[in-house]
Amino acid sequence: MAKEILIRPIVSEKSEILSENMQQYSFIVNKTANKIEIRKAVEAQYDVAVKSVNTMIMPKKSRTRNTKSGILRGHLSSFKKAVVTLAEGEELDLYGEL
Repeated sequence: MAKEILIRPIVSEKSEILSENMQQYSFIVNKTANKIEIRKAVEAQYDVAVKSVNTMIMPKKSRTRNTKSGILRGHLSSFKKAVVTLAEGEELDLYGEL
């Protein structure tokens, strides 16, 4: 069974600035995926040339909510993030025809 490498692109202010200025795109990826698998997945899915891939594991974050029944404590799960740099002249269309 093949694992899903690319889970979803990250859409934030920082990722938009990176994509506009430096041809870098951010994705949430499978925690067990390595840089070679991520490169192949991006090249296959978006038909672009990838220059480099940087990965990082983002730690889980604690969250606290105040409710009528008391304080609820929980956490957001950790995830692996990949920043993919494309070759000169390449561009990704993450939004399609919206």
